Amino acid sequence: MKRCAFLTLDEPGDYVIDDELAIEPLADLGWDVSTVSWRQRKIPWSEFDAVVIRSTWDYWHEVPAFLDILAAVDRHTRLANSLELVRWNLRKTYLLDLAGKGVTVVETIWLDEFREGFVADCAGRLGTDQLVIKPVVGANGEDAYRIGPDEAPERLREIEQRFRGRPCMAQPFMQNILSEGEYSLFYFGGAFSHAILKVPAHGEFRSQEERGAAIHPVTPEDCLRSAGRRAIAAVSPSPLYARIDLVRDANSDFEVMELELIEPSLYLRTDPAAPERFARAVDDWFRSR
Repeated sequence: MKRCAFLTLDEPGDYVIDDELAIEPLADLGWDVSTVSWRQRKIPWSEFDAVVIRSTWDYWHEVPAFLDILAAVDRHTRLANSLELVRWNLRKTYLLDLAGKGVTVVETIWLDEFREGFVADCAGRLGTDQLVIKPVVGANGEDAYRIGPDEAPERLREIEQRFRGRPCMAQPFMQNILSEGEYSLFYFGGAFSHAILKVPAHGEFRSQEERGAAIHPVTPEDCLRSAGRRAIAAVSPSPLYARIDLVRDANSDFEVMELELIEPSLYLRTDPAAPERFARAVDDWFRSR
């Protein structure tokens, strides 16, 4: 029996984690899976044949410590996704690399920090009076703000304070997130597995389940599958797992919002065959390395 560790967070809280659905299929393939907090510094990583980063959703508050742990894991056993991909995917500037490879991504302005006076300039450059400001390093929709044309100065100053000395990004607010939702496509071992549609709760624009978004399994239309295929093909080295978040633009084309390679929720519960597909991908991945 081979040993595998799933890295997770200490306290799940309100988070919905379904990684355990893959444990039985992995056992059928000869893997004994342990769930381990990424903060455990005394774990003898060499005792594991493989370590898979899973629900480490608080890592971005302590990025240096997180990378130190992953580097220790990488020195003693095999890690997925790779440390190289994690370092690349940590900063949302990876969108620049994707765009450079021909992937259609949501247009973005990169800022060293946010200033109230930047709003008009960003709106003009992006051709919209509805903006989303979010951190370059972040997760779970934290510190993501939607800004309209009549935003109160007090709120702009609050946002400015949140990003004092902190790189951020400005994007046009994609209206179809409210009218349709945001799609997520999942890939295991480079192959498409399943897809969902995330519909934000009333009064919310963020599509995280923890913020009340409704989750619907979907069969992606051809143009959505094509957009996802282009995005996953642009990632090198090829990841064990990936989640690609896409939204339909005003021309009904799909644009990449984010490409998640570190700790995306894989929504295994939304497709009965997804846990087994993930388990087989894990088994194939580590057998070939």
